[in-house]
Amino acid sequence: MNTLSSHVLDTTNGKPAAGIMLTLTLPDDTHFAGTTDKDGRFNQWGTIDFLAGEYCIRFHCKDYLISTHGQSFYPFIDIHFEMTKNGGHYHIPLLISPFGYSSYRGS
Repeated sequence: MNTLSSHVLDTTNGKPAAGIMLTLTLPDDTHFAGTTDKDGRFNQWGTIDFLAGEYCIRFHCKDYLISTHGQSFYPFIDIHFEMTKNGGHYHIPLLISPFGYSSYRGS
């Protein structure tokens, strides 16, 4: 069984990025949405059965970056990734600033 979580950190101020909307696209093109909590985390996907396939999380970061830093080069950031059968836990961290971002497969 696969599980999924995400964590968004603001590298400019060294704090979690709370209130960022996420949209998850499943392999069958179904969409689910959520918002990062006060710690910049989200893992409340409900009853989704995470099967093997290609997924995408869209981080809608423009509003957060403008309200926090006054500017944003990226209106959103898409992270595409592939889950395998029985791949375990997938953690998608995102490090953001007004003019850059980074991601990797976390643990």
